[in-house]
Amino acid sequence: MSRAEVPRPDEKPLIALVERANRALQSDMVRRAHLDGHTEVKMAHNSVFGFLHTDGARAADMAMRAGITRQSMGEVIRDMVALDLLEMRSDPDDGRAKVVTYSEHGLAVAGDGYQYLIDLEKRFAEEFGEQEYAVARDVLARIVDVLDQVSAEHEAQISSSAGGKVG
Repeated sequence: MSRAEVPRPDEKPLIALVERANRALQSDMVRRAHLDGHTEVKMAHNSVFGFLHTDGARAADMAMRAGITRQSMGEVIRDMVALDLLEMRSDPDDGRAKVVTYSEHGLAVAGDGYQYLIDLEKRFAEEFGEQEYAVARDVLARIVDVLDQVSAEHEAQISSSAGGKVG
């Protein structure tokens, strides 16, 4: 009995390239934080640093934007509160909810990280040329737009095949 062949692309799939670039960037950010003296920063913290603005946010909203569960985001937030990177305050619009904000220490860590990202973006532009780097950024943003459209189309197909019932 022979096994069916799995079709394979001729070159490394885009998803593999993007994932590898993402892991490399995330690892580099943590290494840089450690070099800057912020040895408490962990890879998991990137899910907060990438989605928390200085005015704060609800954990559920951050989890949704990061593409992780509320429980996972809650674990990371609790860890970062214990490390004095974050604070949690009552949401003035909803007393039952909490808003996550940076502590003073967390602002310094995030500031160093964002300055490094600015410097890294400049290095990429120098390495590839400003025009080529701008094209790469534009293509990645457009890929996200196309995938959002494909997702909406799939949801519509699911909805219509389920007789309009989703869930």
